[in-house]
Amino acid sequence: MRPGTAPLITIRPTRAEDRDPIGDMLSRSGAFRREEIDVALELIDAFLQDSSQNDYDVYTALGEEGNVAGYACFGPVPLTRGTFDLYWIAVDPSAHRGGTGTRLLRHVEEIVKAKGGRLLVAETSSQPPYEKARSFYRKHEFREVARIEDYYTPGDDMVIFGKYFSQSGAH
Repeated sequence: MRPGTAPLITIRPTRAEDRDPIGDMLSRSGAFRREEIDVALELIDAFLQDSSQNDYDVYTALGEEGNVAGYACFGPVPLTRGTFDLYWIAVDPSAHRGGTGTRLLRHVEEIVKAKGGRLLVAETSSQPPYEKARSFYRKHEFREVARIEDYYTPGDDMVIFGKYFSQSGAH
């Protein structure tokens, strides 16, 4: 890639061959515990194994060489009208700060809006390793809408971010 140019990123629905590279990417990030990675892989498996399910959409970002550069998993929240959860968005450590996360998030937002979404919710930890995630959400016009103290463990709050796409819930 030439200096000053954006990397070529292709985003497509996740395929079976993406599963292990995504797991490896999450492991190498150093931000996720083994249990968290296992849950991420379970959601990918649910997406891959049942094409009729509507709970999860999973997309993979591919770099110029076809390598997994990132992925996102999201879906509608049951019993709501137009609320979606962003369960996972992660970028390979080698691609950080290259725009892959922004491209993935924009892709997710477009799909959510096309499905009638009005609110996208993202939950994260208050711990220092998750500061990059919190900064990413704030940078992309999410705002902190709630915080549950000691949610994960004592001293580890759940921080809930939301991004509204319509004026009906924006404050």
